[in-house]
Parts: sequence; C-alpha cells; structure tokens
Amino acid sequence: MLTGSSASGGAGSESAQSAQDELADKELPEAPLEAAQPGSLSSGETGTIEIPPPTEVGEVGVATGFPRTPEGALAQLAAIDTTALTSSSVRVAQDVIKGWAAPGGPTAESWSGVLAVAALLGSAGMSSEASSSLTIAVEPKMGFIKGTVGDDFVIPCIDFIVTATIASGQPQQVAVADCQRMVWQDDRWVIGAGEEPAPAPSLWPGSQASFDAGYQWLEAAQS
Repeated sequence: MLTGSSASGGAGSESAQSAQDELADKELPEAPLEAAQPGSLSSGETGTIEIPPPTEVGEVGVATGFPRTPEGALAQLAAIDTTALTSSSVRVAQDVIKGWAAPGGPTAESWSGVLAVAALLGSAGMSSEASSSLTIAVEPKMGFIKGTVGDDFVIPCIDFIVTATIASGQPQQVAVADCQRMVWQDDRWVIGAGEEPAPAPSLWPGSQASFDAGYQWLEAAQS
C-alpha cells in the first residue's frame, strides 16, 4: 500500500517542513500512457475509502466544508480538481487555484490543473474557452493517502476518469491522476506551499495495475 508514515512536529517547524518535503518527493510507480486508457478490469479486490460529503459551496463554486481528516483532504482535492477540469476553461481553472492555494503554493501559471485543462482543450483543437463546444465530465474513482505529517498536512492521491465530448462527437475517456499537498488553514483544506508532489500513476480504475499500485475505491460516506 502506498501510504507514507506520519511524522510529528509543529506546523511551520523546520523538522515538519523537511518531513513534508520528503513525503512529497517520494517517488511513486510510473505507468505507460496506454495504462490510462480504458482496458481490462481485474477480478481481484482492493479496499475502499469513505469520502465525506461537502456541507457548503466555497470560492469559485468549489464544494467544501469537509472535515479535518485525511479523507476530508482527499474529498477537498477531488472537489478542486473537478471544478477546474469540468469548467472547460483555462481562466476558470486559474481562478480555482487562486482561491484554493495557500501562499507559496501552485499559481495560475504553474498549477498542473491549469496545464491539464489547457492540454485537453489544445488536443481538441479548442481555444482556452470551450465550455460551449466541449463537455468535460470528471469522476474521482480511486485514491489513496500517500501520507500525513501531523494533523494538518496530508498528501492524497486521486485517480479520475475524465470524459471529454466534443459537440456532435463521440466521448473519449482517459484516467488522470493527481496528488497534492493539502494543508488545513482557516477551517478548510487548501493546496499547500511547495513544489507539487511526485506524480501518481494514471491507471484505468479497476485494472490490475491500479490495484497493484495501491489505489482503493472511493465511496461516498453514508450519512
């Protein structure tokens, strides 16, 4: 299982920062591009992670109000990524990271979420604003907690199915994974300061490769 060990230390302390960087930089397995394409499903099993529901809507329409737990951090990252990608707009994705990154975190120019939206639009031959001609659906299917440092720093990793449909065209699907430094600030989870973590493998959810990599199914928690 791809889970890092927890480390103690006060937020902002040198030892805690070092532990955060070490956890973020820890390499994860690589995967070939074809492993992200729809493929054979495994008859094996993996675990599940219960994802708490949001309780409110925050900046840029991002669902929020998740608890101060690793699962809450994962749920918040899923909401951030989903809002950015489904917008089909580089500008909206930039607004999302401006509202949901701590000082020193990813910027409107550097965030991988902005780059992903730009790449999707570019591959479809669209402009940076394609909400009327391209529909992007995003479903967080699998994930794992790479590790924690104290109570206020979590690196969750999520494996999404992204479905892109051009007007009058056939939908195209691909798996896209994301890991981020999530920190608890001002009673919410945000993407923290520092370089983005080592990337997680983008693997078709339910494939044997996804199980082998340590991904677990994401399930909505029962109220």
